Formats: sequence, structure tokens, C-alpha cells
Amino acid sequence: MANDGGQGSKANGRKSGMNIDTALVRELAELLNETGLTEIEVEDDDRKIRVSRGAVAAAAPVYAAAPAPAAAAPAPVAAAPAPTEPAAPAGPDLTNAVKSPMVGTCYLTPEPGAAAFITVGNPVKEGDTLLIVEAMKVMNPIIAPRSGMVTAILVDNAQPVEFDQPLVVIA
Repeated sequence: MANDGGQGSKANGRKSGMNIDTALVRELAELLNETGLTEIEVEDDDRKIRVSRGAVAAAAPVYAAAPAPAAAAPAPVAAAPAPTEPAAPAGPDLTNAVKSPMVGTCYLTPEPGAAAFITVGNPVKEGDTLLIVEAMKVMNPIIAPRSGMVTAILVDNAQPVEFDQPLVVIA
């Protein structure tokens, strides 16, 4: 079947079949792999193409099976544990976190092999570059919204990130 850019040939006012732009589908699939997304959709005048990965479905049985072992192992009555809730915090305080403004891939260095923009414990000034988020082959610097001390870096180099995901904590 010839590819005419998505415009089906017309016979008697009807489209004679579905023409798939395989190059576009391959490009979208490549974009999924580069960004870590699970689904992407594009639409123009008379066509809509959605490419998705089924990786999420594999995780569903894990959640269904997780509660069963906890119910199968009852806690001994004689050994009542003391309350331990205030002993260990769940993680860094995210109230001062700088969040990702987009979906993409996070880079902590300006180029491979270079020193990181920031490290935990170092001061930053408002406007300093904290890291880069690559989205659709565009490098987007993420800048410090305020001056302060870097108390946590919540992502790894070359890690896919989601919109509004906490990246760095500045206190």
C-alpha cells in the first residue's frame, strides 16, 4: 500500500482504505522510549495517531498480591510494639521543592562527563541553573526560583521525570 502522507485516495467520494504513516508511528515510538512516557497522541486535520506501551498492566498483579502475605502473618499478641511514627521521617520536606514544569529527561550536568550544576549542601542564588530537563530534543534549564541551600536532589542523572515531579529541595 502506498503512503501518500495520510490522505487516502478517493474513489466515488469514499476513502479506499487506511493509510498509515509508518515513519510517524516509528518517530512517536522512539519519543516514548526517549522520554519514558507510556502514551503519546497526535492529531491533525483528518487523522489521529496514538502510540502507547502496555508496561503499566504488568504491575497490576503485584498490587493485588501484596495484601495477602500481610494478612497471612498475624502479629503476636504478646509483643505489642511501641508507637514509632515520630521516629523516622518518610523523606525530605518537599514544601520547598522545585518541581518539573514538563515531562522529559532530567540531566544534572551540562554535558556528559562534566561536573554537576549543583550538589547537596551547596548554596544557590535565584536564577542559577539547577539542572536541565530535555523534552522533545530541547534542553530546558530549570533555574532556582529563590536563593538558599540545596538540601536534597530527588532525581538521578538521565532519569525520566513527569510534570510537577519534585526535583530539588532548596531551603
